[in-house]
Amino acid sequence: MAVLLETTLGDIVIDLFTEERPKTSLNFLKLCKIKYYNYCLIHNVQRDFIVQTGDPTGNGRGGESVFCKLYGDQARFFDAEKAPRIKHRKKGTVSMVNNGNDQHGSQFLITTGENLDYLDGVHTVFGEVTEGLDVLTKINEVFVDKDFVPFQDIRINHTVVLDDPFDDPADLPIPDRSPEPTKEQLDVRAAADVDALRSLRSQDSGHPAGDGETRSRCSLEIRADKLETLNLSYKVG
Repeated sequence: MAVLLETTLGDIVIDLFTEERPKTSLNFLKLCKIKYYNYCLIHNVQRDFIVQTGDPTGNGRGGESVFCKLYGDQARFFDAEKAPRIKHRKKGTVSMVNNGNDQHGSQFLITTGENLDYLDGVHTVFGEVTEGLDVLTKINEVFVDKDFVPFQDIRINHTVVLDDPFDDPADLPIPDRSPEPTKEQLDVRAAADVDALRSLRSQDSGHPAGDGETRSRCSLEIRADKLETLNLSYKVG
């Protein structure tokens, strides 16, 4: 049971834990099938920790489950599946993001570090990256601002469901073909801030650790303290 994410930096294949996380997997598969994730920004990148996406608004506070498409706004989120417990042990673990109320919508994260135990029991693991770890590494290394938003415009261009064990609900709005991006989707955020990006690269050159690595190290130290606040903001990190 797998999905292909075609991003602006390359392809990533995610295998889903459909038996352990049936509702979460169904939600993700059907969102991919209706092309909900097309043109979503990767809006949160924290080096050697996580990358986060799945919010069409691009600000980390939006998104909705596929059940909202079927049953209305009261089904925007669904309750987290907590059993069996699956841990964030390795790079490439895929989790649905907790909205602060032990519920999930459309946002998900992919870990770029190992043994991230303070994510366990908060964000629901439902899959893992099986192809494209090199692409994940590219994303992990991009330059970001003080809020961990990449300067480079990185998006999910297209999703392909490779294997889906779940029947499609009768009213699921599946498009005949992958839709073209709307102006609203492309206007979510402007293209890369070239001057800022050049400045950061200049700062990093000549330093053994690099300014970007220093920022990542500092952020790792404060993540555990910030975790509760981060859940409420629906943005990890």
